[in-house]
Amino acid sequence: MYEALSDLNRTPGITGSMVVGDDGIVIAADLNTDFESETVGALAASITSNIQKSLDRLETDPWAQVTIEAADSKLFFTSAELGILVVTAEKSVNIGLIRLEIKNTLTRLKIED
Repeated sequence: MYEALSDLNRTPGITGSMVVGDDGIVIAADLNTDFESETVGALAASITSNIQKSLDRLETDPWAQVTIEAADSKLFFTSAELGILVVTAEKSVNIGLIRLEIKNTLTRLKIED
């Protein structure tokens, strides 16, 4: 799992990645940023839980991916079998490339289980 995260982090613009459980507990992390892994894990669980509750009220499909654009960075939360794949990235990152690399990493994580 750490190798998959390390490889993902080699993508231009990505500053870190991690896998957290749906409860926010960090399973594996390779963050190269000033973010604290426990804080990011808790944030990912809280945000995705709230989004899922809203989607349930709308009677629509479960969430798949959430992208947050902050003033100086981007955060990607992606639903994974293990929980949530979190990717931190630079503000100017190529979003299409990041989504492709996230998809490839999810496939690798399924194989590595």
